This record gives sequence, C-alpha cells and structure tokens, in this order.
Amino acid sequence: MAEKKDNKGPGPQNQRTNQRKNQRNNSRNDHRNKREEVPVIDTWKPVTKLGKKVKDGEITDIENIFGLGEQILEPEIVDVLLPNLEEELLLIGQAKGKFGGGQRRIFRQTQKKTQEGNKIHFLTCAAVGNKNGYVGIGIGKSKETVPARDKSKRKAKLNLIRARRGCGSWECNCKEPHSVPFAAEGKCGSVKVILMPAPKGKGLCVEKECAKILDLAGIKDVWSKTFGQTKVKLNMVAALMDALKNLSEMKIKAEDIDNLGIVEGKMKGTDVIPTSAEMAEEVEEKVEEKSEEKVEEKVEEAPVVEEIPTAEVEEKVEEKVEEKAEE
Repeated sequence: MAEKKDNKGPGPQNQRTNQRKNQRNNSRNDHRNKREEVPVIDTWKPVTKLGKKVKDGEITDIENIFGLGEQILEPEIVDVLLPNLEEELLLIGQAKGKFGGGQRRIFRQTQKKTQEGNKIHFLTCAAVGNKNGYVGIGIGKSKETVPARDKSKRKAKLNLIRARRGCGSWECNCKEPHSVPFAAEGKCGSVKVILMPAPKGKGLCVEKECAKILDLAGIKDVWSKTFGQTKVKLNMVAALMDALKNLSEMKIKAEDIDNLGIVEGKMKGTDVIPTSAEMAEEVEEKVEEKSEEKVEEKVEEAPVVEEIPTAEVEEKVEEKVEEKAEE
C-alpha cells in the first residue's frame, strides 16, 4: 500500500499565521511591560491615625513607629516606609505521593468530609524582610490558593518586628552585625529552637525554611539546635520567630553594645557600627562647628572699618615731611 503524504506540514500559509500570532503576542507583552506601576501612596486611602500620618508625610521612618510602640494595622504603611521589602513563601505543605514521597510545596491542603462532599482549604505561610533588621511572618487560609497567598503576605507585613543583630562569637569578635549577639531560645508546641552566634563566613547552619527567614532579617551566620517534632514546619517557623523576639527582649549593658556590635533594626548610613568613642568625636565636631558658626556671625555683625589705600597714605606722609623741611 502506498503511504499517505502528510499535508499538515508547516506550509507557507501556516507559517504566515504563526508569524501573525507571534506578532500579536509580542505586542501584547510589550504593552503589558510598558504599563507604569502606580505608587502605593497615590491609590492608598488610609483608615487609621497612623496611616494618615504616614501619607501626610509626618512619619517618614519606620523606626519612629517602633520607638512610639504603635501597632501597624495597615500593610500599606510598610509598603510606603520600606519599599525594598522582599517576600518569600515558605514550603510548609507536602504534595501527595506514595509512602510520603511527595515534594514540599507552599500550600498545605486540608479537607473536611461533609454530606455534600469534601470542603478543601489551603493554608500558606509568607515571610517578608528587607535584609537589614526587619522581618515578619504571616499565615493565610482560604478556599482557594491565590487569596490564601495574598492574605499571608498582608499579615506578614502587619507582624513586622525588629531583629537584634551583632557578633557574639568568640572566634570572630569583629563587632559587625552578621550574626546574633548571644544565644536565644524560642518554643512553639513541642519544637524548641536555640540560636547561637557563629563566626563570620560560617553561614546559616539551620533548617532551610528557618534559613530563609534569617536571611530576610539580615543575619548571615548562625549556629542552631532544634528539639521536638521539627517536621511540623509551622511550629518550627513560629519557634524561630519566638527566639528572634526573645533576642530583643533581653536587657543589655551599654558596654556590651560596643563590644558585641549590637544593632536593632536597620543600620544608619554605612555598614560599620559607630563605637562610643566615635560617637563622642562626632558630638565634639558638631559642637566645634556650632562655635565656629557663632564666631562667624559675630564677625559679620561687627562694624566694618574702611581701608585707606596705601598710595594716599604715602603721599600725605611725604607732604608733611616736605613742609617740616621748608620750615
């Protein structure tokens, strides 16, 4: 039997249609990319007093909010004050697989058996941080995946905390905020997490999801110990956040701030922590600058004496000399 020829190949007509489709898709993608992102502050309508102060420009730094002890009730406040915030969805769920062989995923799926059928719910856990002293986690639950993901990100911004950093390792003693200043313990359920300072370059020796949170907080090196049912990732993450909170609650002496290079929240200006001596020098420099300004003001206020040109003075002197010689 003769073989039938396949006439469905890429003929000239099919090639033209494919080119037209590609052009349409490219034009749509270009149009989407050209859309300008509208700033959050323009479309945001604040409801709380704190939100109105942020939009009016009365509060420009998130440190002021933590200093006053105010509670953040609108995620847009964090978006405005920390525009470089990064988001991460933690792998807390597990895909279906034989003998528990499924890979980890961001959604934890649960079902409720009813007469009408199965009611499915999805739970997600998000972490946000600017890698410079601020971090937060949030949990969102919904009947669909996208609302659960968005809800967890919003709650993570509302649960933002300041992470205390420093260098408490006896092997390093560099006085830079790359680790934790001292050991701290956190607990949730049966899970207990202990964070310990590590030398520079050691890395994050901790469980993967906890390492993501510490990285968002700006901690680069740490030792850790864990106890209990650590396979329950939600409890693991909550225990880690409890340890970070306990770090900030610990009372410290003024001497240890310089010795351990302790920094709370974001660092001001450069990455080098100013010591007490450097801060004293800065104060002295400011006092000297103010005194110099006062001296300059007094000089400007003083009456100006008109300078007589030297040629006229010499002529007058010569005239007097000649008059005396004639006498």
